[in-house]
Amino acid sequence: MTEVTSDGSVFPDPTYKETVLRPLFDGAKTHHVDGFRRIDRAHLVMLVETGILPRDDAARIAQALEAIDREIDPAQLTYTGEVEDFFFLIEAELKRRLGPDLAGKLHTARSRNDIDHTLFKLALKQRTDVLLSRARKLAATLLDVAEREKSTLIVAYTHGQPAQPTTFGHYLCAVAEVLLRDIERIAAARTLIDKSPMGAAAITTSGFPIDRARVAALLGFAGPLRNSYGCIASVDYITGLYGAMELMFLHLGRPIQDFQVWSSFEVGQLYVPNAFVQISSIMPQKRNPVPIEHLRHLASQTVGRARTMLDVMHNTPFTDMNDSEGETQQIGYEAFNSALRVIDLLTSLVGGIRIDAANVARNTRRSCITITELADSLVRREGLSFRQAHEIAAEVAKRVVAVQGDLGTDGYGPFVEAFQRSVGRSPAVDAATFAKLVSPEHFVAVRNRFGGPAPASMDAAISDYRGQLDAFDAEAYRIAAREVAAAAELDRSFRSLMGDA
Repeated sequence: MTEVTSDGSVFPDPTYKETVLRPLFDGAKTHHVDGFRRIDRAHLVMLVETGILPRDDAARIAQALEAIDREIDPAQLTYTGEVEDFFFLIEAELKRRLGPDLAGKLHTARSRNDIDHTLFKLALKQRTDVLLSRARKLAATLLDVAEREKSTLIVAYTHGQPAQPTTFGHYLCAVAEVLLRDIERIAAARTLIDKSPMGAAAITTSGFPIDRARVAALLGFAGPLRNSYGCIASVDYITGLYGAMELMFLHLGRPIQDFQVWSSFEVGQLYVPNAFVQISSIMPQKRNPVPIEHLRHLASQTVGRARTMLDVMHNTPFTDMNDSEGETQQIGYEAFNSALRVIDLLTSLVGGIRIDAANVARNTRRSCITITELADSLVRREGLSFRQAHEIAAEVAKRVVAVQGDLGTDGYGPFVEAFQRSVGRSPAVDAATFAKLVSPEHFVAVRNRFGGPAPASMDAAISDYRGQLDAFDAEAYRIAAREVAAAAELDRSFRSLMGDA
């Protein structure tokens, strides 16, 4: 109901109601109903177990909460301004059913401050778990395709220009390695989200003998966050999470951009299946791999939304504040929505794309990208300094490119001339050996070092990455099992108050 205040004005002011209270109410009924329900039940159980509230009173409150859940559909509620927010709606319902004295006992030793941050953490844990699960699926797909394509040659680019040959598997393992680090960062951020603020009350806990650890356990948290001031003032559970999300999607945007370039007509290194291609409405010859563009802008949207969360926290006071609450949290939820779209689409795309071997061979031939191995081989085989070998190799590449030739077949003559002019003798390397030394297959095969693209080093890397992924999976399963057990314990303990156990 509206309230006439001490200065004669009526709360809520109609504009305040429409611009602030209604959006907050609608956000709470959309995102936090289950959290409110769980918090009320866990707090009630704790009040009884600690002797703060008599069991008979708790039983009546529990029955009323159960009836509210059964009879009121939050999705159908329309904000009227009769109560300030969703919390007061539940409290008003309890008062109507139980009377103000008994209904008010549920709020003993708690505040909307600790309730709100607990709500947000419950919502973020659920969303973070989904994000991590999808990210692990993407990582597994990257590794599966990397294993399948570990011998598939590609042109690797630096500064936008062809640089050296490697394999598609080697490239995808690099993407997976960064993704695994991003998963680790988000998982680390989740460990702070997994600390319960309940029991901090407004700022300083309570004079009642509350059991913060019990409430944390019933809500599925790993434990309570220690400092009660920090429970309501610190926002690093927000900045840590969204900072890690910003990095993940900034990083994913980079291979997405590579895919855009590689699938262009001029490069043609990446073949995108027709299932991901749209045809121009006016130019029937065009194959437009537009999902890559959608991936790019959705990844950028996710980066922007995550960054917004950090920007909102900037220069805010170290105290409980609306800046970190309701509507700001909803901005963050939108970051999760676009994030999941990126991960799902990228997982599907990576599973379907292929390398166009003919175009890779063409670009390799045109760019002389194996010439580095010629210089290296001259050092090992002919005893030259690297600088002298590099100068000979550079001269060979220049002459082959000038005639648009093939390094393996057209480069031996220029090589002999450049070698004799520089060294003063003929090389020991014959034409057949020269062709092998400058082949992309040889280039990859001899780079059998830790982290390199050769088969043995690739096998070791993929095995290591899969081990990391298995460890992430195991930890996720452990956390999920703990939270399932907590939900069952909360349900059992709550129902026991009503005599249902």
